Amino acid sequence: MIETERLILRPLTYEQLLKYGKSDNSLEEELNLEKSPRSISPELREALDYGIIPNVADETQNYLFSTLWTIILKESNRMVGDVCFKGEPNIDGEIEISYGTHFEFRRKGYMTEAVSEMLKWAKKQPDVRKLLANTEKRNFSSQRVLRNNGFSQIVEADGIIYWEIRVK
Repeated sequence: MIETERLILRPLTYEQLLKYGKSDNSLEEELNLEKSPRSISPELREALDYGIIPNVADETQNYLFSTLWTIILKESNRMVGDVCFKGEPNIDGEIEISYGTHFEFRRKGYMTEAVSEMLKWAKKQPDVRKLLANTEKRNFSSQRVLRNNGFSQIVEADGIIYWEIRVK
């Protein structure tokens, strides 16, 4: 777990990911959290079913690079969003970060704070040298999170902006 002044970032186990995917508050019950008004987008559902859950189930991999890290607001003891890496570092030491904030918790700085802590965590990992991210061209909030954390825009193509930051 990673803790900040306002947040707790908790990596989910395989069993917890299965509960997360049900969206029936069983995960919140297990973690002793208040119920969350969260929904799973089609994109996240696909990532869970075809990437995150199978990768976390693979015991040869370090699950911390594939699982969802749920973001818990200490003040209300509720899940406010999630952040994840899209797998272990590649041969060049690159990992991709992805994140999402539940609707009612947007524009409060939680994701900027969470991404900052994930960057600090990534810097401590021996094989990580660079973080990558991408945002839709119109997702100004997500772009702000990346800029506030020192990411640089590297290219734009087909309505997607690609970003990077060196950590070593």
